[in-house]
Amino acid sequence: MHTANEIQSGAQSDRKRIVDLLARASLAELQDALATIDPVPVFTALRGPETGLLMVKGRIGGGGAPFNLGEATVSRASVRLADGRIGHGYRLGTDRKAANLSAVLDALAQEETTRVALESRLLAPLEARLASEAEQLEAETAATKVDFFTMVRGED
Repeated sequence: MHTANEIQSGAQSDRKRIVDLLARASLAELQDALATIDPVPVFTALRGPETGLLMVKGRIGGGGAPFNLGEATVSRASVRLADGRIGHGYRLGTDRKAANLSAVLDALAQEETTRVALESRLLAPLEARLASEAEQLEAETAATKVDFFTMVRGED
């Protein structure tokens, strides 16, 4: 039997996945997904949409001490649906409309039946598209790889 902490942890990781995918979806994908929801959700803005900066940190070698890499522009929004569910949306860049739509879809995804519908119509195809793009980028990057080697000269 699962404990309450395990159930809550699983729900948090599902929500994290959904918010991550919504942040990477195109505006057209978000609009198409919202158009399939019936009835159209009624919501009020809690925060934003607004655009600001955040500090991006990096690590040398992935495990070294953190350092400030630079700033990135981010848009965010928080909404409350008529039934009280709250959703948050984030977007790298200045697309406030996409951040707002992401927040609405995040709130809608908190209900099981809507989440299942969003999974098949938006999230699974989006995940497949992002994986395909990552594979293509990896293939393009691998094509430019240069292997260096050292020849031993016979002298000590």
